[in-house]
Amino acid sequence: MITFQTEQIEMPAINQTKIREWVKAVAASYGKRVGEIAYFFCDDEKILEVNREYLQHDYYTDIITFDYCERNRLSGDLFISLDTVRSNAEMLGTDYDTELHRVIIHGVLHLCGINDKGPGEREIMEEAENKALMLL
Repeated sequence: MITFQTEQIEMPAINQTKIREWVKAVAASYGKRVGEIAYFFCDDEKILEVNREYLQHDYYTDIITFDYCERNRLSGDLFISLDTVRSNAEMLGTDYDTELHRVIIHGVLHLCGINDKGPGEREIMEEAENKALMLL
């Protein structure tokens, strides 16, 4: 089950049914199936609070993914700061909806085992994001 919740902000204008089917399709392309995935849309202050409390990081970010996967079943909590998504879209010169979808699938790709912190991993993640966006 894939759920969408907000924390002190309005729900973004996304087609939740379409997103659910897309996430399932992307997961399947990695040989995974969807378990419990919860999206929490929030603002910068909430994501900073989560980052400090659970990861001991003192900075803003667009997404924090908590991975509860078991074997090939994807499960996790994904916190997305809509403020940072908007800032990143402006900085990158892309539209907000495209950037939001990129971040939505970014968390799922982490659950599928793709990382983006080590040498060369960022490029692998970007390629996976682009491939996933074409399925939307």
